Amino acid sequence: MLLYFPNTVVSTYKTDTPGNSSVAPQVSLTGVVERITFHSEESGYTVARLQSPRAHELTTIVGNFANIQAGQTLQLQGTWKEHLQYGQQFQVIKYSETKPATLTGIEKYLGSGLIKGVGPVTAKRIVAHFALDTLEIIEQNSDRLIEVPGIGKKRVKMIQRAWVEQKAIKEVMLFLQSHGVSTTYAVKIFKQYGDKSIAVVTNNPYQLSEDIFGIGFLTADLIARNLGVDPASTFRYRAGIKHVLGEAAEDGHCFLPQPELLVAATTKLTTEEHTATEKVVLEVLREMSLQQDLILETVEEIPLYFQSSFFYTEQNLAISILKLLEQPQAVDLPRVRSWIERFMQSQGISLSPEQQQAVEMAATQRVMILTGGPGCGKTFCTRTIVALWKAMDKKIALAAPTGRAAQRLSEMAGIEAKTIHRHWSSIQRLEGLNGV
Repeated sequence: MLLYFPNTVVSTYKTDTPGNSSVAPQVSLTGVVERITFHSEESGYTVARLQSPRAHELTTIVGNFANIQAGQTLQLQGTWKEHLQYGQQFQVIKYSETKPATLTGIEKYLGSGLIKGVGPVTAKRIVAHFALDTLEIIEQNSDRLIEVPGIGKKRVKMIQRAWVEQKAIKEVMLFLQSHGVSTTYAVKIFKQYGDKSIAVVTNNPYQLSEDIFGIGFLTADLIARNLGVDPASTFRYRAGIKHVLGEAAEDGHCFLPQPELLVAATTKLTTEEHTATEKVVLEVLREMSLQQDLILETVEEIPLYFQSSFFYTEQNLAISILKLLEQPQAVDLPRVRSWIERFMQSQGISLSPEQQQAVEMAATQRVMILTGGPGCGKTFCTRTIVALWKAMDKKIALAAPTGRAAQRLSEMAGIEAKTIHRHWSSIQRLEGLNGV
């Protein structure tokens, strides 16, 4: 296995354009959903067509909805945006549902598939029987649905359960939006916790940063403040500490020494209303390590704190590499050196002693790291190693962190390279591969 570390270029990307800070004003829009163009069950992302009272044509609305069906009457808040391909669209920031006011609206609402057990035909019968009182009957006295021809007790029970579920969705969305949670996050929260959403968010809003992709500590902290959670709560301190370790991981650190972690966590947890102290942070750290929520190791009398996932991943990786190193490959080294000599002659170039040592090591060891500064010959060295492996009839898989790096590696080595993600199944079978 060869680990190749090319020169790394880090670039930043800024989305704001200087001098263009104008933000489209938020406006309100009310209408009936005519049809759903696209809806993701996982994220709630939706494209739908809305009929608003004063518009002659349907309006395209785009946003995140926990549940949306044709026939729903929605009150929307958002902004107008011009899509390059699809024209004007209404970007939904916040929404609420209102009951349809006409017989046609009620019939379409019930028959949209929103309520399990009620299709267009059944909806028509219900509305014909109860008229404008239909929704109130279902809400307050749903047993009366048995009066409708073609609806039996089993169907009534099904409708009752479905209505309760829809009511729960509305209550959760209303609760979250009333506490400053954006529609996008509200949908993610409901998808994760269902009708337990209010209880989870009320009890520990910082749980969101652990369970839901896209909601980090800062977002959870904002939600917690809107809910009136004490900034000195243990929940907040624990989440803040994990957030600091997560930021360190993005910079390549699997752990942080206690002195650095205390400073960073104290800074992150301090707000205008609350001053965090290293003493309290240290108490929470000790509690988290006792509960194995964090892993504590001491090196040269300095406590080191790991997130559990990083600690065990690093540990298992070290064990795997040691196993590979304990099984060197039996290779005819003189034959390898003879091949290298012929290869250099054919290429019209010479390898430095360090490069030749690297190529020979690649032929005899199961694990090798090739690194060095710019211009030291890593590229030609890697190309030579790949050519040698081909000559030795090795099975080779080339992988890189990104698509761009994989393309560069392909050009350099002369065989196809893929991203690590695409090679994951191969990487899990490292011992069956001679080169990665």
